[in-house]
Amino acid sequence: KAGLETVPALIYAVSRDEAAIMLVDSNLHREHILPSEKAFAYKLKLEAIKRQGERTDLTSSQLETKLRADETIGMQTGESRAQIQRYIRLTYLIPELLNMMDEDKIALSVGVELSFLDEQMQYDLLRVIEELDCTPSYSQAWHMHRDFNEGTLTIESMESTLASEKPNQ
Repeated sequence: KAGLETVPALIYAVSRDEAAIMLVDSNLHREHILPSEKAFAYKLKLEAIKRQGERTDLTSSQLETKLRADETIGMQTGESRAQIQRYIRLTYLIPELLNMMDEDKIALSVGVELSFLDEQMQYDLLRVIEELDCTPSYSQAWHMHRDFNEGTLTIESMESTLASEKPNQ
């Protein structure tokens, strides 16, 4: 398409994991990246680093512990280890809820809380969201996460939670 017969290129022999890390690093430098893209990129990089058994402590004293892979990613991206884990947690959302987050219909913190619901409960919640035409606040998502862990989350309780008035509205 460009009318070129040859293209200058540098070719490096790298492992699959090294290639994955290079791909993620180049994609993370884009000007605009969706939360879902960042989530899956961080997850891919974390898994690749863990498989490599990459040593990140070679300049540390013998008394210091090896950095965790998520801490390494955080240092490279300027994000905290906890924020890296929050993004990776989003990969447990069903695609429809992940899209809602990418479209700024739900906040990242809400997406993280909802990611702890199992797939069926997420689909049930999606139906409730569509029926009531509203999205959960962080507090509502946190309560649903807690209720799910306690085994008390039902469609009815989701409806009741989402129908309740949100603070500061």
